[in-house]
Amino acid sequence: MSETHTHEPDRGKRSVKRSKFLSLILRHNPGAVGITLDAAGWVDVPVLLDALAAHGRPMSRAELDQVVAENDKKRFAFDGSGSRIRASQGHSVPVELGYTDAEPPALLFHGTHPSVLDTIRREGLRPMQRHDVHLSPDAGTAVRVGARRGRPVVLTVDAARMAADGHRFRVSANGVWLTDTVPPEYLGSLPDST
Repeated sequence: MSETHTHEPDRGKRSVKRSKFLSLILRHNPGAVGITLDAAGWVDVPVLLDALAAHGRPMSRAELDQVVAENDKKRFAFDGSGSRIRASQGHSVPVELGYTDAEPPALLFHGTHPSVLDTIRREGLRPMQRHDVHLSPDAGTAVRVGARRGRPVVLTVDAARMAADGHRFRVSANGVWLTDTVPPEYLGSLPDST
């Protein structure tokens, strides 16, 4: 086996660890490395890299670029100049991402765990510690999201009826649909998911 292949799994694990740590910093706890996000969630790349290094998590610009490019969920985005970075959505710290209202597709999807299904059917989908409820554009993505905590249940969201009833939707840079809440009357199930 060549040396390149020998280290490939280690490289992948490092990239996943870096991605998870960036999610923590850019979505939930920028103070952990002593940075402050601006009102829209951006931070200058050199400031982020210096802070990571100062807190024992050094990362080069090339490694940061790789994490952003290879993240399967496109969780991070650079601004147009490439000089600032932010998480695309999922913040628990106050930010205003500036996404404008958008007309959703007729049906959106939400992957979850069976243990919370009764509560969701009673109360609907709520943002919990996040700013918004996150919805997937297709069932396959919802399955992957729900599977993070075990066997997933996929719920359908009648987004067309919600929009007609005045609920607002926005779509993030990585294609996740965002809304304030999904009342239970707009929820359904895929035939094989409950």
